[in-house]
Amino acid sequence: METIVLGIGETLVRDDRRWSSWADWLGVPPHTLSALVGAAVAQGHDATDALRTLRPGMDVEAAYRARSAAGRGEHLDESDLYQDVRPALGELRAAGVRVVVAGNGSARAGELLRALDLPADLVVTSAEWGVRKPDPEFFARVAEVAEAPPAATLYVGDHPADDLFPAAAAGLRTAHLRRGPYGHWWADHPDVVETAEFRIDALTELVALVRPPGAGAEAAGAAAIGSDAEGTGGKGSGEEEAGGEETDAAGAAREGARRGALRSVR
Repeated sequence: METIVLGIGETLVRDDRRWSSWADWLGVPPHTLSALVGAAVAQGHDATDALRTLRPGMDVEAAYRARSAAGRGEHLDESDLYQDVRPALGELRAAGVRVVVAGNGSARAGELLRALDLPADLVVTSAEWGVRKPDPEFFARVAEVAEAPPAATLYVGDHPADDLFPAAAAGLRTAHLRRGPYGHWWADHPDVVETAEFRIDALTELVALVRPPGAGAEAAGAAAIGSDAEGTGGKGSGEEEAGGEETDAAGAAREGARRGALRSVR
């Protein structure tokens, strides 16, 4: 692996402050908005649909600008980073890997992230590129800044529809991170298991994937993180595994709904 590219929200940065700020702006308890975000995630919808549930027809971008104009815009500091971010990125760079942070976010978020002086070679947001995930153009830009062949570039993210599927379609290698609402809820979905070359629970597990050639890096990494680097043998076998032992009809229906919801945003 020559380059590792990481998303931002719920990959490097906790979204607690983001949703709490929105709840405060809308005048609702934080737990109310959190519950609605969870419902949107479980249905395979965009998390910002939670805002439109509270304010039908809401223009989220316009509301974001209004918040900023009122002095209640984005804020980001060290406390918003997951604890494994600096150790993982530092070790990756020490191993000679190019580290890129590229994810959905505002230009302000890009400024705040760069101000944290992360151990990364490049930090950029979708607003700065003028294109958002999961647009294929975003991942074309990722391939450009990676400065490595797609087969030597790993994209790491928590969101199947925004991170995993489009990165794989672009020919990049992929790692699904079990973190945040999307990362946890969809982690064992057959499509995720099939598509993700690696599945990890912490960013520090990436270090095992970049050992020098001949050191059994990928085999060791797969064993360390419980990854199935060769996939599940096809989507059909994944679906059989997911439902083969299900005897509860209601449980099977719920699982079927989850599969359908995920494909609806794929």
